[in-house]
Amino acid sequence: MVRCPSCSAEMERPSRFCPSCGADVSRQKSSSEAATLVMAQRPAPVSSSFLDEGRFPAGTLLADRYRVIGLLGRGGMGEVYRANDLKLGQPVALKFLPEATAGNQRWLERFRDEVRIARQVSHPNVCRVYDIGEIEGLTFLSMEYVDGEDLGSLLRRIGRLPGDKALEMARKLCAGLAAAHDKGVLHRDLKPANIMIDGRGNILIMDFGLAGMAGRIEDGAIREGTPAYMAPEQLAGKEVSVRSDIYALGLVLYEMFTGKQFTGPVRRTAHASVSNASTAVKDLDPAVERVILRCLDEDPLRRPQSVLAVAAALPGGDPLAAALAAGETPSPEMVAAAGQKDGIAVRTAVVCLALVLAGLAAAAVWGARTSILQRTAFENSTDALAQKAREILASVGYTAKPIDRAYGFYYDEAFQDYAQKKEKPEDYEAQLDKGQPPIIGFWYRQSPQYLEDTIGPGAVTDSYPAPVQSGMIGLNLDAQGRLLSLNAVPPQFEEKPAPEVQPDWKPLFAAAGLEMARFTSAQPQWLALAGFDARAAWTGSLAHTPNIATRIEAAAWHGKPVYFLVAGPWTRPDRMQPDVLPSRITITIWGLVTLLFAMEAAAGFLAWKNYRLERGDLRGASRLAIFVVCAAMLGWALEVHHTPTFQEVNRFFHSVGAALLAAGMFWILYVALEPAARRRWPQSLITWTRLLAGSFRDPLVGGQVLIGVVLGMAFTVLYFAGSRFSQRHGRLVELHALLDARHLTAQFLQMMVQPILLALGTYFLFFLFRALFRREWLAAAAFVALFSAPSAFGSAALVNTTVAAVHCALMIVILVRFGLLPLTVGMFVYNLLSNFPMTTDFSTWYASSTIFALAAVLALTAYAFHTALAGRRLFKEGLLED
Repeated sequence: MVRCPSCSAEMERPSRFCPSCGADVSRQKSSSEAATLVMAQRPAPVSSSFLDEGRFPAGTLLADRYRVIGLLGRGGMGEVYRANDLKLGQPVALKFLPEATAGNQRWLERFRDEVRIARQVSHPNVCRVYDIGEIEGLTFLSMEYVDGEDLGSLLRRIGRLPGDKALEMARKLCAGLAAAHDKGVLHRDLKPANIMIDGRGNILIMDFGLAGMAGRIEDGAIREGTPAYMAPEQLAGKEVSVRSDIYALGLVLYEMFTGKQFTGPVRRTAHASVSNASTAVKDLDPAVERVILRCLDEDPLRRPQSVLAVAAALPGGDPLAAALAAGETPSPEMVAAAGQKDGIAVRTAVVCLALVLAGLAAAAVWGARTSILQRTAFENSTDALAQKAREILASVGYTAKPIDRAYGFYYDEAFQDYAQKKEKPEDYEAQLDKGQPPIIGFWYRQSPQYLEDTIGPGAVTDSYPAPVQSGMIGLNLDAQGRLLSLNAVPPQFEEKPAPEVQPDWKPLFAAAGLEMARFTSAQPQWLALAGFDARAAWTGSLAHTPNIATRIEAAAWHGKPVYFLVAGPWTRPDRMQPDVLPSRITITIWGLVTLLFAMEAAAGFLAWKNYRLERGDLRGASRLAIFVVCAAMLGWALEVHHTPTFQEVNRFFHSVGAALLAAGMFWILYVALEPAARRRWPQSLITWTRLLAGSFRDPLVGGQVLIGVVLGMAFTVLYFAGSRFSQRHGRLVELHALLDARHLTAQFLQMMVQPILLALGTYFLFFLFRALFRREWLAAAAFVALFSAPSAFGSAALVNTTVAAVHCALMIVILVRFGLLPLTVGMFVYNLLSNFPMTTDFSTWYASSTIFALAAVLALTAYAFHTALAGRRLFKEGLLED
């Protein structure tokens, strides 16, 4: 028999390391040299029948609270007693420092550190430490009493564990160690002697006497621990980290599965890692061996990044299910590590690719047929219309070169409403074909001063900034380049009166494409804001719309036109409309504002609570917020009208503030709601969390992105099909994307941000419905009813309601089956294709917008398809060979 000089444990056969405490017996020359370099470790619990009663015999009452049952063990760290806590009525273990160290401040501080650190970790697989106390000058701590034996004793008694039992214990061990790491706690002395197994077979990690907070361990304390279970970098005194604990975990797993101590090191060859694990146990699962070998790699960077990754790599490992079963909220890292590691099946990926390609073809064809651009004359590009505007201004006497210009498109919704209510469908169709009266207009402005938004982010419209500076000119054209209106500001000051000049109105009629002979003089009714000294008005009709009364108004200053307007029955004097909203609209607005602030206040409280309890996914929320800020600022840089003045600085800071406010509100809402969803529905966040963690090459992420693209194509085709019946005269598209490449890119960025917010809102709302109704089908029915109900009002109610209901049902199916990420991708694809102009005639001037949208979806599909395959072959080897 050989006795260990550190813990006095007896060994039947000579060994280099003590099986109880892990001390290097061969190197010890005296009993003062302990295996744990700074302090000797507590021995494995031994039945009290083999020990004396210690300082406190059975029955002793300590601190008027603890009744001693007996001595559990004795070692260099002191004595451990089993006792009953009379106040709480439960068994506890009391750990006392040795009498010789009772006054040693260094040891006392370590004792207190053990309590402070251990109490931060609360987990079913970690032994709980309750409190620290003192009696008769002796310091002790009270902790959970575990009625069982330590893993080292069990392995010495029975040898290796059965494979299924070892796997079960390995998962529990990983869960407990992961809980410590999640709090930033490194155990630093993980070994079989510090792992207890209770009577129910549950594993508990013990002895946080050497534990420390990650990043706070001083250089002199790096080598503290049990040498036989230290990582190479820890033994060398270089560093101690999470991966050092993972190395010790690998040693423990090796002993559990083989029944022997690891004799390493791992040898790396050109093809694999080699150890004696397979030779020690012939039937060892290769997957288990791979996990152990990765943990025992001498290079910390090649070890698993986290204990959760170790648990997930074990055969049949599902730490997410284990956490949910334990009633815990899985961490974002645990959610990301859960689920399958492979992408979708190759056959499924190919089917999805085919569906996307077919969907893109259908979207281009149906999108073109249902677009308003195909129903109306829209042949002139943005540059052509801007050039036409300058030519018209030159023809009426405005030849001075301006300092600044701005232009854009708009919809004449007043004419559209009038035509749909007052005219026959065939008459409206004919007007759309002619483009007159126009449903799409083009505004153009020029000024001898910079057109500046002095109070906002920098947007310039047809009426803002207000046309009050002398020399400012604004006009509206239809899509054919015909003049619809003109407003010019004459000089503010004249040194001497100019001679009166009779204005010539014919160039204005010619610019408007009107025959002056079809109009008769009338009394002027419309007044220009600018000064004028001559007015005129005419009434008549257009050649192809004789039933629509058309009125022409004009004004001039010293013979130069300053005002021109082609007015129809739908034209209203906007400046005379009272700025008073109906009571119901006012109540609705204030109700929504109040609801928004109430929701944000509640979200702020929940976010603060989750932040304080460290439950929120702060990294994910911050990354999303950063994405929102970057997209908003880049969109601002591309979208707004910039000027080389000091106001540009003000506009920049205004935009930064708006972007930060939006990102902050988004961050608060995410931190407030995401932890609850992660606790109750974590499966839906697996790929979303992986993507937020930067796993862009993850096969499962690629597969679900591909499924999301298919969903987006389904949304788009469904919407276009419904539009053929519900929007007879053409659906409206985003005209701002037609201006130029930078505006196109700005719209694209906006369409990237919007789907994220919409998808998250949909996700959280459906999650609340699931919690409220308890049954998923009831939550789905309520969701579909809520969002399809508004479509029941207005024209084509049946078609619109059916499309909306199917749309919502598809969203729920994808959300339940695949999770948040495919829903977000689907909304992005739908948003892009349904708003960007579609055409099958790629010779048209706006075909670049269609090509851009289709190319973006194809690029996303190519990335998803390639990532989902993860190197797998499309065809069997030799299939295409002769």
